[in-house]
Amino acid sequence: MRVAGVMSGTSLDGIDVAIVEIQGRRIETVGFQTTPYPVALRRALLGELDAAHISRLNFQLGALYARAVLRAVRRFGAVELIGCHGQTIFHEGRVHTLQIGEAAVLAEATGVPVVSNFRARDIAAGGEGAPLVPMVDYLLLADDRQGSVALNIGGIANVTVVPAAARPEQVFGFDTGPGNMIMDALVRRFSRGRQRYDGGGRRAARGRVIERVLEESLRFPFFRRRPPKSAGREEFGAEFVSRYFPASRFSPEDLLRTAVELTVRSIAGALERFVFPRVGAGGKLRRLVISGGGAHNRLLVAGLQSQLSILRVQVSDEYGWPVDAKEAMAFALLADRTLHGLPGNLPAVTGARRPVMLGTLTSDKTSSLDSRDTTPSC
Repeated sequence: MRVAGVMSGTSLDGIDVAIVEIQGRRIETVGFQTTPYPVALRRALLGELDAAHISRLNFQLGALYARAVLRAVRRFGAVELIGCHGQTIFHEGRVHTLQIGEAAVLAEATGVPVVSNFRARDIAAGGEGAPLVPMVDYLLLADDRQGSVALNIGGIANVTVVPAAARPEQVFGFDTGPGNMIMDALVRRFSRGRQRYDGGGRRAARGRVIERVLEESLRFPFFRRRPPKSAGREEFGAEFVSRYFPASRFSPEDLLRTAVELTVRSIAGALERFVFPRVGAGGKLRRLVISGGGAHNRLLVAGLQSQLSILRVQVSDEYGWPVDAKEAMAFALLADRTLHGLPGNLPAVTGARRPVMLGTLTSDKTSSLDSRDTTPSC
C-alpha cells in the first residue's frame, strides 16, 4: 500500500509530506517534500487562541494539508491512505491533548481515507500520548546483535531505546526536553522574526557557553522526572526562554551557544540517568541514530558525539529514512497499522495500560488519489 504521512511539528516550519510504499515490514521511501506555512498562519498559531480562532484554524489547516498532499501526489504519484498528525495546539500527557487540521476537509479534498488524531487514544488508555514514533523506530532498528537509541531532534527531542533482540514490550522511550525549540525562539527574537533558525549552528559556534545560565536551566524539574514523560511548548516555550535566556544581559551568540549545549546536555543526561542503567551501554547499546531538523546542526551533533562517545553516531538517512522526512513517514506507517487493526503505541514508552489502535479513520470510500488528479474530489 502507498501511504502519505503528513506532519507539522512544534517548530511550525511547515507541512512535511512523505510518501512511502509499505509491504509487510518492508518500508520504501517514494518521496518527500515540505510546504511552508504562510507567515500569517504561522503567527496565528503562535499567538493567543480562543475557541473561534481554533475552529477557524482547524479548517484552514485541513485545506492547507490537502494542498500539500495534492502537491506531493503530482510529483510522486498516487496514494491510497493518508496519515495526518495535525498541528499540536496543547498537550498535557496523561490528561488531554489537541491537534488541529480537520481530517474531514482533507479527506473531502483528496478523496482518500485519512487517519488522524493519533494521540488521543493513548491518553484515553492512561498514556502520555507521546512519543508515538518509537513503534516505527522498533520496526526500523530491531536487531538481534546490537541495541540502538533512535534520537529525533525536532522542536522537542525524544529517544527510543531498542535493546538487542528486543520484543516490542521491551522497547521504551520518552521526550528528553528541548530540541531546536529554544534555539529557534532565540533566533526569532534576535532577528525580529526575519529568521527562524540558526543554519548548521554557525552563529552559535561563534559564542561561548554561559555556564550559570546552563546550570540554572538544567535544574528545570522536567529533566529529573522519570519516564514515561512528554513535553511541548507548555514546558519549553516562551515562558522558559524568557526565564532562563534573558534578552538583554548576554550576547546573541553566547545565548545561542548555551541553548545548543542545553539540548546536548539534556539528551546526554537523560541517557545516562534513565537509559544506560536500565539497558547498559557499550556491549548492548551500540548506535545512536539521529533524525529531525537538529541533525543538520553540526555543532549540536558534534556535542552529542563528544558527550556520548560510547555510541556510534549515525543519521537515519543511512537506513533509508531521510532525517527531515522520518516523522512524516512514521505517521504513514502508523496510519497503515490502524487501517489493518494493529496497535500503534508502545505502553512501555507512553505508560498506557495496554496497546491500542491509534487515530480516527475518516472515509466514505476506498479510492486512490491519482497523480493526475489536481482538483478536489466531490
